[in-house]
Amino acid sequence: MLIALVVIFVAAYAAIALEHPLGVNKAASALVGAGLLWTIYALSSGDAPAIAHQLGESVMTTAQIAFFLMGAMTIVEVIDAHEGFALITRRIRTESLSGLMWLVGFVAFFLSAVLDNLTTTIVMVSLMRKVLARQEDRLFFAGIIVIAANSGGAWSPIGDVTTTMLWIGGQISASAIIWNVFLPSVASLVVPLLIASTLFKGREVASRGMDLDEPGSRTT
Repeated sequence: MLIALVVIFVAAYAAIALEHPLGVNKAASALVGAGLLWTIYALSSGDAPAIAHQLGESVMTTAQIAFFLMGAMTIVEVIDAHEGFALITRRIRTESLSGLMWLVGFVAFFLSAVLDNLTTTIVMVSLMRKVLARQEDRLFFAGIIVIAANSGGAWSPIGDVTTTMLWIGGQISASAIIWNVFLPSVASLVVPLLIASTLFKGREVASRGMDLDEPGSRTT
């Protein structure tokens, strides 16, 4: 049974990673893989009550994530419908990609400290889709946002699900985690930003509304 589970898991994971070359949606690969894994495990175990309990816990965890994402995306759509992103993009004055990257990184860092890091990532990535025209720039900024959101969520008791649970359970205090983790969190953001700055040195921001083929085109 163990060998079959490992083989199916690796095959499903590979199908998810190779979604574009295979032309198979990763959601379909994940659902088929999960279904096969649970089926083989249930048939091999033979303990129906235990399987039902474990399956219920797994479905509950997945449902919590799904409903959380639905709520987060609803917030993003409401902000977009009321031109909240337009208000922010109009206030961005930098023309340098590296300068914009530092700005976005620290905004995501501190925003994640008061919001969940996943919500922060969704909001900031949606914002970058409104600001950046080039697909490769948006993907690179998405990576920086993920790093910044995880770094910012680590030093706040309400910035991450794990720290929130530890705080509620009394294992950590708000003052202790801020005092001990803030500087390492800043370092974990600044180091990637310094490395990425060398890649974007001298490059200018290209907005969604401009012609990328026009020489010298840039945004304000």
